[in-house]
Amino acid sequence: MLLGLDPVLGPDLLHALAAMGHGDRIALVDANYPATRGRRLVHLPGLSTPRVLQAVLSVFPIDTFIADPCAVMQVVGEPGALPPVVAEMNAALAKHGAKAAVGIERNAFYAAAESAYAIVQTGERRFYGNILLTKGVVAPEERT
Repeated sequence: MLLGLDPVLGPDLLHALAAMGHGDRIALVDANYPATRGRRLVHLPGLSTPRVLQAVLSVFPIDTFIADPCAVMQVVGEPGALPPVVAEMNAALAKHGAKAAVGIERNAFYAAAESAYAIVQTGERRFYGNILLTKGVVAPEERT
């Protein structure tokens, strides 16, 4: 156990988050996602995607140099729909000062997740509980 860390952030997830560089992506996906497509897989069964996102955002800087650093999978046949799980994830992003995730087509989401540094498969059972995050930078401390 470590002080000051969300208990959802276990060793495998912390290692992935710390090893990522600026511009790298991580995918948080639901229980139905074909996660075998990724290079690195972290399993967090029993946890919702919004709960894992909240934990990740407590230590993870979102990229501010690109227009759309966060993306969710669009609802097939209804690309403008906003499922409740996506609304929860957007609320978590807003709480951490990031803008809402953009929706991308299902196969484009799969392709982007396959090239992500890691895929974190949650126990989320609601459909479309998937989000891609692009890592930003941590600014240097001001010296006085």
